Amino acid sequence: MNYEGLIIRPPSEADSLILQVTVGCSHNRCTFCPAYKQKQFRIKSEKDIRCDIEQAARMYGDEVRRVFLCDGDPLIMPQERLIEVLNLLHQTFPKLQRIGIYGNAKSILRKSIEELAALRQKKLGIIYMGLESGDPVVLDKVQKGVVPEQMIEAARRVREATIKLNVTVLLGLGGRERSRIHAQETMRVLNKMQPNHVAALTLMVVPGTPLYEQEQRGEFALPDKFELLAELRTMIAESALDNCLFFSNHASNYFPVQARLPRDKDKIIRALDAVIASRDERCLRSEFMRAL
Repeated sequence: MNYEGLIIRPPSEADSLILQVTVGCSHNRCTFCPAYKQKQFRIKSEKDIRCDIEQAARMYGDEVRRVFLCDGDPLIMPQERLIEVLNLLHQTFPKLQRIGIYGNAKSILRKSIEELAALRQKKLGIIYMGLESGDPVVLDKVQKGVVPEQMIEAARRVREATIKLNVTVLLGLGGRERSRIHAQETMRVLNKMQPNHVAALTLMVVPGTPLYEQEQRGEFALPDKFELLAELRTMIAESALDNCLFFSNHASNYFPVQARLPRDKDKIIRALDAVIASRDERCLRSEFMRAL
């Protein structure tokens, strides 16, 4: 497989064939994200994509059941090009069950519900979307490029097209200054989005990013470990999510949570309250175990 640069995929796509159809991220301005800073965004050529699919077929035969399309925002591809890729995957892998993809709000909003539904017919089963924060002040500071209302509308279109939606949020992104507001506004927006899955990651400030430079200048301060857990607790407490899988078990997190909301809401709040009250770092993931 002809991968270019660092390849990132969601943890849930660990067993999927990873197919790189774009290089980099079409936005690539978020101040906290180091993932694609060394790449200039482009859509890979039809020839290169076809060669990768043919190579995957030689390696895995017809046993491929799931495919994940990367890099950062393949949904930005023109509809016709994306349909061509999905058709080729169908022709090559007869046992294919689901295709997953990263998509930001802008790329989702470039497609109508009918276009998204057409992708669903081609087994595009899940879109991974980064909300990061529901606080418009935070979104503006980190240069996300969209406002909460656009996130909510993008989620509505995905739901209308009956595609599963996995939304990522970042604990700590509001800094100590806006910690509680960030948590409250993020859940307010999630409640309106009603995604199938929520993945809460914990912000890790990476050297070389604009956010790191802000931290060095004293313009940003990351909440401490227990303040980050308090953000998570606020989100869970204020959730009105319907049959949603909520995870904070990513390697960046200090305290793993896996819950079905609203069913497990009270249980998770009790667990978080106990850890926050104890301030016992032995209950938390060690720093050397944390990673992006």
